[in-house]
Amino acid sequence: MKYRSVFDVIGPIMVGPSSSHTAGAAKIGRLARSIFGKQPDKVVLSLYGSFAGTYKGHATDVALIAGLLGYETDDPRLPQSAQYAKEAGMEVVLRTEEAIPEHPNTVRISMQVGAEVMEVVGISVGGGNVELCELNGFQLGLSGECPAILIINHDRYGIIARVTQILSEQHVNIGNMKVSRKEKGKMALMVIETDEMISGSIIDRIRQLEGVDRVLSMED
Repeated sequence: MKYRSVFDVIGPIMVGPSSSHTAGAAKIGRLARSIFGKQPDKVVLSLYGSFAGTYKGHATDVALIAGLLGYETDDPRLPQSAQYAKEAGMEVVLRTEEAIPEHPNTVRISMQVGAEVMEVVGISVGGGNVELCELNGFQLGLSGECPAILIINHDRYGIIARVTQILSEQHVNIGNMKVSRKEKGKMALMVIETDEMISGSIIDRIRQLEGVDRVLSMED
């Protein structure tokens, strides 16, 4: 990946010890919670590759939990996040997986509240930079550097045009847009990164469109 400044190489302000295994993990957890939109009641963390092999020494597990609690990478509560999660009523299940991932620093996060379940796959690419690469089986490719909305919709003609029309009418500038689907004519996912946060009223208009199943928002 390309680094924009020397600070991307040095890493973020953080509670250590590692920018990739600690700060990156906390950011993945925080972004996953942002998309889920609430604190989960139960979380299953499946660690792969280097995450699985070194998580104890690098505090990867507690960093992920801290992010899921909404903590920033420099939050002094990070080392005790497992205890804070217990006090908040968030059950955490940790698993180490033997499967070889495409990227060595990979975590699969399953979040649950009642019957609602969401699964996110994230990777830490170094210097505190991360990418969310999968949501419920759909490809993502989100860095979390920009605000974004994620629209789960039926794969039908005209839905993309209606969504972009609403954003154009409200003078929302689209920085990047990706569309993916698992199967033709079934469910699809629109990922739209914007220059600014999209207001709740605009999101509500998109939710009301025929064929739109769910709209999720991710803050930068």
